[in-house]
Amino acid sequence: MIEHPPLTGLRVVVHASGVAAAYAGRLLSGMGAELVWLEPAEGSALRLEPPFLPGEGQVSALFAYVAAGAESRVCDLTSADGQRAATALLARTDIFIDDTPLAQRAGLGLDEAAIAARHPDLIHVSVLPFGAFGAKADWRGEDIIVQHASGEGNLLPNGLSIELFPERAPVKIHGHFGELQGGIAAALGALSALWARPEVGGQYVDIASQDAMLAVGAFAIQRLGDGSIEHRVERSFRYGGVLPCADGYVELLTLEQRQWEGLVKLLGTPEWALDPALVDGLERSRRGPELNAHIRAWAAVRKVADIVREGQAVGVPLAKYYTPAEVVSDPHERVRGLFAPVDIAGAGVLDMLVSPFQFDGEPLSLRSGPPRLGTAVAEVH
Repeated sequence: MIEHPPLTGLRVVVHASGVAAAYAGRLLSGMGAELVWLEPAEGSALRLEPPFLPGEGQVSALFAYVAAGAESRVCDLTSADGQRAATALLARTDIFIDDTPLAQRAGLGLDEAAIAARHPDLIHVSVLPFGAFGAKADWRGEDIIVQHASGEGNLLPNGLSIELFPERAPVKIHGHFGELQGGIAAALGALSALWARPEVGGQYVDIASQDAMLAVGAFAIQRLGDGSIEHRVERSFRYGGVLPCADGYVELLTLEQRQWEGLVKLLGTPEWALDPALVDGLERSRRGPELNAHIRAWAAVRKVADIVREGQAVGVPLAKYYTPAEVVSDPHERVRGLFAPVDIAGAGVLDMLVSPFQFDGEPLSLRSGPPRLGTAVAEVH
């Protein structure tokens, strides 16, 4: 594990009721920053977000993840004493991440102008579904709203899913995908402002999860320039993609000529694949449904492990779709240090994703599980 993470010595304070702001703090904490959650007396709303981990404590799985390694400081921001305590805390903070609705910020002492006046060197990150400026700044938006407002929802389901379930309505990517994109953007924005702080001092960073999610669909947006509006029915690999096998699924993607040639070998050099016209990649794309019919018939009677082993041996880019339990136990993830056992009060010791990235080829580490409410010791001022 890396001995001195890059943000060691910095403090991040999170005031969050939503996933985007919380995840931004978690990412910065993973890089070594001290993380403090500023919570009301009843705790952040994320503490009540299902599903709950097995055990006696009814611990939110989501909160356990986004608040891992943090401390909790209870502070009643509706009172003068609470606002003074928050001011004292922020005076010793490098980055403050907040998702309070705009209309409530001034009353809690969390508006941009007040914080800038009191803390000129603080990086103040606002994370809202539609940002802090513009006609939609006061709009609320759960994850399903963020996904559809970004255009991504209209492209779901696609690929094999829409082939299997053509009547299924546009839904959403499971979990909190759109809000997580907002959290990533917030963390990057905070780091950018931190980089510039020696020259310009503190800055206000305005993050809209909609904008961050919009970037995920960059290819669909690009195609608008060609006069093409991508639709879920058309959004799929021309051939390959998700393949049902005898005991699971693999994903196949052949973009290069050598990969197509390796696939032909993997398939046993069938006569249909030797059609001279298929040497042309454009022709293969045009005949995608025909090729997929052959490939899927071949895969349907074979085991995933055999397909992956034999395919990788001939240079075919494909991989198994793992169940969550298989991801955690896989030797590859173990070697990379992606997961670590964490003692979670009320739920026991569970494996948890440490961080989605490394530094200098070394994994990062988790200090602890999520905090009990109000466990941070108040500082003497």
